[in-house]
Formats: sequence, structure tokens, C-alpha cells
Amino acid sequence: MPAGHYIYIPAILLLGLVVGWILGSRAAADAYASELRRREERAARKKAEKTAETS
Repeated sequence: MPAGHYIYIPAILLLGLVVGWILGSRAAADAYASELRRREERAARKKAEKTAETS
């Protein structure tokens, strides 16, 4: 096995970790934002239902 493999393979693994970290953090941020939107919509719906019941 050539000596280049001792540099190439760890470099590719590190690159994969970095790309995975970036993509994973973006996906987590998107999921968090969509959950916040869902909660806000539910709260607005409940508020609208309460005002409709009282009037």
C-alpha cells in the first residue's frame, strides 16, 4: 500500500465528518424552526377557538 493512503484516507474521513456536521446542523435547525411554526399555529388556532366560544 502506498504511503499516500496514510494521508488520503484520514483526509477523506475528516472531510466527510465536516460535511456531515454541516448538513446535520442545517437539518436540525430546519426541524426546530418547523416545530416552532407548528406550535405557533396550534396556539393561534386554540386562541381563535376560545374567542369563538365566548362570543
